[in-house]
Amino acid sequence: MSILVNKDTRLLVQGITGNEGSFHTRRCREYGTQVVAGVTPGKGGSDFDGIPVFNTVAEAVRAAKPNASIIFVPAPFAADAILEAADAGIPLIVCITDGIPTRDMVIVLHFLKGSGTRLVGPNCPGLISPGKCKVGIMPADIHLSGSVGVISRSGTLTYEAVSQLTTLGIGQSTCVGIGGDPLIGTSFVDGLRLFEADPETQAVVLIGEIGGTAEQEAAEFIQESMSKPVIAFVVGKAAPPGRRMGHAGAIISGSSGTARSKMAALAAAGASIVESPADIGLVTQKVLQALNNQRGG
Repeated sequence: MSILVNKDTRLLVQGITGNEGSFHTRRCREYGTQVVAGVTPGKGGSDFDGIPVFNTVAEAVRAAKPNASIIFVPAPFAADAILEAADAGIPLIVCITDGIPTRDMVIVLHFLKGSGTRLVGPNCPGLISPGKCKVGIMPADIHLSGSVGVISRSGTLTYEAVSQLTTLGIGQSTCVGIGGDPLIGTSFVDGLRLFEADPETQAVVLIGEIGGTAEQEAAEFIQESMSKPVIAFVVGKAAPPGRRMGHAGAIISGSSGTARSKMAALAAAGASIVESPADIGLVTQKVLQALNNQRGG
């Protein structure tokens, strides 16, 4: 199995005719994702490589019945694109766009509460269930179908972790980039809960960053609710307080935001801690070997 996306995913691309949207639409479709429609205001009635393009999400939903949307709309208009997709009843929205104003995301998250729509992102690489469906911008060829879930705030480091796992023959059930902004739609806890409920996910790799308390919240969930092993790495051990490192959310504003405090919380919760990004695959391999030994395999 997998979480969030699979062979039954019917994808709508908002911003399909832009440079980024068109490029990644082709990559997603080449991977096997069912791309059923696109939206670009003013270009309704046309098509993109045979994919029908509509002026609004509501029109696309009525005609093509998508159950997921990916957003490549520029930052000033991306929040409206999310709201439009949610208002049309699309259950999964993946927003790749970065630079969305925080004030806009406050409005979006308030609107999404109780709506039945899940947002992944913004400022994220998307997600992929290897061999089934790709909804994002990640390089497809590094992934391998298997039983390890990956959830991460860092897109680039997600690719590095996945590459290490695949090289060792360790496949992935689903890889989720949750995004590096201060306000995002899907948290570590949300993803861990989904992986815990997925019968074919045996273990989870979690990649965190400095800033905020998302990793501490994940640690609490791991301790209280996870039966599956978690392998954790937190980026930014050398980051100076008060300086943003890459993502908008990666800034240490208190002792809880440091990499060391996050790693300590995750270790106390029972996660296997990775000290160097070069060792993510090896630590995961050891955890899986121990798990198989416990099961007599």
